[in-house]
Amino acid sequence: MNEKAMLIVVLNKIEMLDKLLTALNDGGIRGATVLNSIGMAHELASLEDNFMISSLRAMFASGQRENRTIFMVIDSQRITTATQIIDSVIDLRKPDTGILFAVPVLFAAGIKEENEDASHA
Repeated sequence: MNEKAMLIVVLNKIEMLDKLLTALNDGGIRGATVLNSIGMAHELASLEDNFMISSLRAMFASGQRENRTIFMVIDSQRITTATQIIDSVIDLRKPDTGILFAVPVLFAAGIKEENEDASHA
Protein backbone atom coordinates (compact mmCIF):
# COMPACT_ATOMS: atom_id res chain seq x y z
CA MET A 1 0.00 0.00 0.00
CA ASN A 2 1.29 3.46 -0.94
CA GLU A 3 1.58 6.16 1.73
CA LYS A 4 -1.79 7.79 2.23
CA ALA A 5 -2.93 11.19 3.41
CA MET A 6 -6.33 12.46 4.44
CA LEU A 7 -7.16 15.65 2.63
CA ILE A 8 -9.88 17.64 4.38
CA VAL A 9 -11.84 20.54 2.94
CA VAL A 10 -14.21 22.52 5.14
CA LEU A 11 -16.30 24.30 2.54
CA ASN A 12 -18.24 27.36 3.67
CA LYS A 13 -19.40 28.18 0.12
CA ILE A 14 -21.67 25.13 -0.06
CA GLU A 15 -23.09 26.27 -3.39
CA MET A 16 -19.71 25.22 -4.85
CA LEU A 17 -19.96 21.62 -3.57
CA ASP A 18 -21.28 19.97 -6.74
CA LYS A 19 -18.78 21.79 -8.94
CA LEU A 20 -15.93 20.84 -6.59
CA LEU A 21 -16.88 17.15 -6.41
CA THR A 22 -17.30 17.00 -10.19
CA ALA A 23 -13.88 18.58 -10.74
CA LEU A 24 -12.24 16.17 -8.27
CA ASN A 25 -13.90 13.20 -9.97
CA ASP A 26 -12.84 14.45 -13.42
CA GLY A 27 -9.30 14.81 -12.05
CA GLY A 28 -9.20 11.19 -10.90
CA ILE A 29 -10.00 11.77 -7.22
CA ARG A 30 -13.01 9.49 -6.95
CA GLY A 31 -13.41 8.72 -3.27
CA ALA A 32 -14.67 11.26 -0.76
CA THR A 33 -17.07 11.52 2.13
CA VAL A 34 -19.15 14.67 2.56
CA LEU A 35 -20.59 15.61 5.94
CA ASN A 36 -22.85 18.49 6.96
CA SER A 37 -20.99 20.52 9.58
CA ILE A 38 -21.25 23.73 11.60
CA GLY A 39 -18.34 25.90 12.69
CA MET A 40 -17.68 26.44 16.38
CA ALA A 41 -18.19 30.22 16.22
CA HIS A 42 -21.63 29.82 14.64
CA GLU A 43 -22.62 27.17 17.18
CA LEU A 44 -21.47 29.28 20.13
CA ALA A 45 -23.26 32.33 18.73
CA SER A 46 -26.53 30.38 18.82
CA LEU A 47 -26.36 29.75 22.58
CA GLU A 48 -28.91 31.80 24.49
CA ASP A 49 -27.67 31.09 28.05
CA ASN A 50 -24.54 33.21 27.88
CA PHE A 51 -25.06 36.90 27.09
CA MET A 52 -21.44 37.42 26.02
CA ILE A 53 -21.52 34.50 23.59
CA SER A 54 -24.98 35.26 22.25
CA SER A 55 -23.92 38.86 21.63
CA LEU A 56 -21.54 37.44 18.99
CA ARG A 57 -24.58 36.49 16.93
CA ALA A 58 -24.54 39.85 15.15
CA MET A 59 -21.03 39.14 13.90
CA PHE A 60 -22.15 35.86 12.36
CA ALA A 61 -25.50 36.92 10.95
CA SER A 62 -24.63 35.77 7.44
CA GLY A 63 -27.67 33.51 7.50
CA GLN A 64 -25.66 30.48 6.43
CA ARG A 65 -24.53 28.43 9.39
CA GLU A 66 -23.85 25.10 7.75
CA ASN A 67 -20.80 24.12 5.81
CA ARG A 68 -19.67 20.85 4.25
CA THR A 69 -16.64 18.87 5.35
CA ILE A 70 -15.13 16.69 2.65
CA PHE A 71 -12.75 13.86 3.63
CA MET A 72 -10.56 12.16 1.02
CA VAL A 73 -7.97 9.46 1.72
CA ILE A 74 -5.59 9.58 -1.23
CA ASP A 75 -2.06 8.58 -2.16
CA SER A 76 0.32 11.19 -0.73
CA GLN A 77 1.70 11.83 -4.23
CA ARG A 78 -1.75 13.02 -5.34
CA ILE A 79 -2.02 15.84 -2.79
CA THR A 80 -0.62 18.41 -5.22
CA THR A 81 -3.05 17.34 -7.95
CA ALA A 82 -6.00 17.42 -5.56
CA THR A 83 -5.09 20.82 -4.13
CA GLN A 84 -4.67 22.26 -7.63
CA ILE A 85 -8.13 20.99 -8.55
CA ILE A 86 -9.63 22.45 -5.38
CA ASP A 87 -7.86 25.77 -6.00
CA SER A 88 -9.24 25.87 -9.55
CA VAL A 89 -12.80 25.73 -8.18
CA ILE A 90 -12.66 27.73 -4.95
CA ASP A 91 -10.37 30.55 -3.84
CA LEU A 92 -9.47 29.76 -0.25
CA ARG A 93 -7.63 33.09 0.04
CA LYS A 94 -11.02 34.85 0.17
CA PRO A 95 -12.55 35.17 3.64
CA ASP A 96 -15.30 32.79 4.72
CA THR A 97 -14.71 30.42 1.81
CA GLY A 98 -13.28 27.41 3.62
CA ILE A 99 -10.12 25.71 4.79
CA LEU A 100 -8.00 22.90 3.38
CA PHE A 101 -5.46 20.71 5.13
CA ALA A 102 -3.92 17.25 4.97
CA VAL A 103 -2.80 14.80 7.63
CA PRO A 104 -0.85 11.57 7.24
CA VAL A 105 -2.84 8.34 7.46
CA LEU A 106 -1.11 5.68 9.52
CA PHE A 107 -3.61 2.96 8.73
CA ALA A 108 -6.44 2.53 6.25
CA ALA A 109 -8.65 -0.44 5.45
CA GLY A 110 -11.47 -0.77 2.95
CA ILE A 111 -10.01 1.73 0.51
CA LYS A 112 -9.68 0.61 -3.08
CA GLU A 113 -6.16 1.08 -4.37
CA GLU A 114 -6.03 3.32 -7.44
CA ASN A 115 -4.24 0.68 -9.51
CA GLU A 116 -6.90 -1.99 -8.85
CA ASP A 117 -9.33 -2.62 -11.66
CA ALA A 118 -13.09 -2.18 -11.21
CA SER A 119 -13.66 -5.93 -10.83
CA HIS A 120 -12.00 -5.86 -7.41
CA ALA A 121 -14.13 -3.01 -6.00
